[in-house]
Amino acid sequence: MFLLKQGSRNALNNSRYVNQFNSNYQSLWELRLPHLDTVDAVFRTLEPEELGRVNAKLVSHLISQKVWDKTTLLEKYYRVVIDATGIFSVPEGHCKNCLHKTSKNGVKTYFHNVLEAKLITPDGFAVSIASEWIENVGEYDKQDCELKAFKRIAETIKRYFPRLPICIHADGLYPNKTFFDICKKKDWRFIVTLKDASLKSLWEDIDLELLTSKYRAEVKGVKVEQTFRWLNDLTYQTHKLSWVECVETKASVTTRFVVVTDLKVDEKNVKAISTSGRLRFKIENEGFNTQKNGGFELQHKYSRVSNNAMKNYYKILQIAHLFHQLYVLSTKVQPMLVGKTTLKHLWGLMVGAITHKTIGSCDDWLPCQMRYG
Repeated sequence: MFLLKQGSRNALNNSRYVNQFNSNYQSLWELRLPHLDTVDAVFRTLEPEELGRVNAKLVSHLISQKVWDKTTLLEKYYRVVIDATGIFSVPEGHCKNCLHKTSKNGVKTYFHNVLEAKLITPDGFAVSIASEWIENVGEYDKQDCELKAFKRIAETIKRYFPRLPICIHADGLYPNKTFFDICKKKDWRFIVTLKDASLKSLWEDIDLELLTSKYRAEVKGVKVEQTFRWLNDLTYQTHKLSWVECVETKASVTTRFVVVTDLKVDEKNVKAISTSGRLRFKIENEGFNTQKNGGFELQHKYSRVSNNAMKNYYKILQIAHLFHQLYVLSTKVQPMLVGKTTLKHLWGLMVGAITHKTIGSCDDWLPCQMRYG
């Protein structure tokens, strides 16, 4: 359903009766095509943690095969971006775990959010390695939130990838002592956005240090000019931090980016660290936006009555998106995306072939081996 971007359980159920779809499905995957009502019944009872472990094993295998080794930060750290997204709004009474908010007009809205940890690369991957639902469980004084969920997802990431060298990337919500403590305890590095209003005591030290700072570098390209400033060994409570600022001018528009990190910064790595901090936007673009608007229909209510099934559909979508990325970013597919040929067009041709053409287990248009540049 997700790989073929059918958009709903009903759509895939309807496809099973069209022309060659059912027999081609069995030829390609060597499995009988299940009815999606049967899948839903299984997902209502399956523990979501089971699919979480499957996802982690798939990612671990790819890491062991060195698929992303050449894309690591400073030739060592895997970039993991932490961010939350909304899945969908629901009517009152959907489940006891719903988050809720009340508008100024007194209208109460119920919804489900999830916190994601995605391994991202400069060349386009945004792969889920762990998920944590932001939800109200049991009795509570305050609703669950993203920062509370981070404590839980950190435990999951460490359990799934205990020895992986990780650099956590996060937005301006995260620079606080609790976040720094967790990263230090897990032996992770971090690069997080620092807003001007955050960590005021740190900003006071930064302003004083900048008066005498000698650490500055300029990079001039054909279309972009960048000026970097950085400071090391700044103290925030029990942590030593580095501050990095990038002022970028592009097409006469100037933008300023500021991050804090526990990495030591110098003239050789300042651009790599600053640029890496900005790659956190890939979780929005290649991650959430693709899953919501690229055919996966993340916000569709695949199970309206079962909270447990909803979580399983979400996780199987993440696994499908992993396979999707491995396919579309391969050297087999990328050369096809030239001129006005779009991925949406190629996907339509593929689904059309499965529906109307008699195919074997490995035709020319469906490569059995994929390689990356």
